Amino acid sequence: MERNIQKNGLVNLLVLVGVGAAAFAAARYANSLAGQAVTAFLGLGVLAAAVSWFQMGLEERERLERLEFDEATRGAGGAALFQTQESETFPARRSREQFEKYFVPGFSLLLFGLQAAGAFWLWRWLDHAALLPLNQPLVAGFCLALGALVLFILGRYSASLARLENVRLLTPGASYLLLSAYLTGSVVVGFIAVESGFPKIDFYFARLICALLALLAVENIITLVLEIYRPRVKGKVERLLYESRLVGLLSRPEGIFTTAAHALDYQFGFKVSETWFYKFLQKAFAWLVLAQLGILLLSTCFVFIEVGEQALLERFGKPVGAGVIGPGPHLKFPWPMDKVYRFRTEEIQTFNIGHEHEEKHGEKGDHDRLTLWTVSHTKEEFLLLVASREPTATSTNQTDKKSPPVNFLASNIPVQYQVTNLVAWAYTHRNPAELLKHIGTRETVRYLVNADVQDITSTGRFKASAELRQRIQARADELRLGVKIIFVGLQDIHPPVKVAAAYEAVVGAKLKREAALLAAEAYRAQTNALASAEALRRTREAEAESQRVSVGALARVALFTNQMTAYLAAPEVYAQRAYLQTLTRGGGGARKYILATTNTQDVIQFNLEEKIREDLLNIAIPTVKPK
Repeated sequence: MERNIQKNGLVNLLVLVGVGAAAFAAARYANSLAGQAVTAFLGLGVLAAAVSWFQMGLEERERLERLEFDEATRGAGGAALFQTQESETFPARRSREQFEKYFVPGFSLLLFGLQAAGAFWLWRWLDHAALLPLNQPLVAGFCLALGALVLFILGRYSASLARLENVRLLTPGASYLLLSAYLTGSVVVGFIAVESGFPKIDFYFARLICALLALLAVENIITLVLEIYRPRVKGKVERLLYESRLVGLLSRPEGIFTTAAHALDYQFGFKVSETWFYKFLQKAFAWLVLAQLGILLLSTCFVFIEVGEQALLERFGKPVGAGVIGPGPHLKFPWPMDKVYRFRTEEIQTFNIGHEHEEKHGEKGDHDRLTLWTVSHTKEEFLLLVASREPTATSTNQTDKKSPPVNFLASNIPVQYQVTNLVAWAYTHRNPAELLKHIGTRETVRYLVNADVQDITSTGRFKASAELRQRIQARADELRLGVKIIFVGLQDIHPPVKVAAAYEAVVGAKLKREAALLAAEAYRAQTNALASAEALRRTREAEAESQRVSVGALARVALFTNQMTAYLAAPEVYAQRAYLQTLTRGGGGARKYILATTNTQDVIQFNLEEKIREDLLNIAIPTVKPK
């Protein structure tokens, strides 16, 4: 019987190799991503079956060696003649122990590396793989179905044989045979789904296989870590490290309790499966699961709506009553009879027309940085067509045509809105948020093709923002979306990055020209005003001088007339008075020396130096008050 079991292990190995090669060729021919990913499990099964078959040979050699030793000791009348070292007496057992001590952990570590690398490589491969239509799915499906049938029959036979004969070394290969059969059959079912109108089923199933491969890697490394801390019992048959419990569970789900019992017994070192609690759990497991499901189902009868939220209550897919429930606790029928869909109706929601900004986390001040037009904001800009009222330059080609009066603007226009009618928002259209975004984009495009680029990028932004908000609101009301448009921001519209530098240069030149014109206007106003003021001043001075001369002449005429009257009245008196007045006017500022007598011989000396200023001489001397 032992030889038959070893042959069965070899058959498992050969079948896994043959079916794996055939399945890979069929999947490659049919352009099936899932079929090619399944061959990774067949490859792992080949490795596990090969190692288990080799270990069967080692144990078979050990068994034969033990039989020969027992026969020799019985024929010699005792074991006295074989008093040698145990390693020399039982070399096969020594080989088997060395194999289990060193090779099996190393192989398990290698298996973990292959599983992790395979999951990573398959995932990356699927990211860049093209979704090609299936090629001859009937032929490939037949080949895969035939391979799955062979794997299933041989796997069930090997699993039953391992359980009945208590041959643990057949279990890894049998588990991989059954799991590969299920996965290969699932690929055939995926072919049927693809032909039925679901083209991405094959791709999704390939992703699922990658995730399963990653789970096997995680299980393998956990098993290796636990093996380090597992208590050793002398004489206890150790569980195979490369035997996956997850593969065994998926290939034989009916043996979940048996698998759990073996795992617990192996990890704790004693028969956990024979304790009263485990036996009670095994008997009452179904009732415990049903009780938990009942509690879980009962918990779905209670629903709590948070502040700022509203919810839609549906019963068998139809609204109940008004359909809208507000914040607070509510009762309902259990799922799936009643379902609640929550919405943040008080929240101000936002969508962007155009490109999205690339958020960078972890750097201080990222949200406060200035964004320049010449720096790219995103990988791909969203350009909108904008009119231009300025005359365009004539092109230099032979046709001598003018370029069209349009420009491009890169845009990132945030639109903020709030849901005001939840029933209309949820039931009128299938995807209202996406529809609202399309409405905003269309109205923005329509508005900008009729707007001037200089106006929209400068003083006309607020007017354009208000106009766009009204247009989007009107269209949303027309389609009964049940939203209120709160704000439309045009702050982040600018020329494309490729021409932003040239645009800034043109704008800078225009600003310099405007500045020069304004400076000239200011100089003109200044010089004209000063010239007018100077002309007015000179005119007024001339008029004042003319008036002064005229009045002075009239005064002199009147003075002469009055002097004549005085002179005729008293000629001598008038002449003496005039003489004295003239002397007074002429000598008012000169030094005067008065001689009181005329009969003296005094010599008079005149000091012709400058007269000291009177303000220096006429200084009051402060008086000191007596104490």
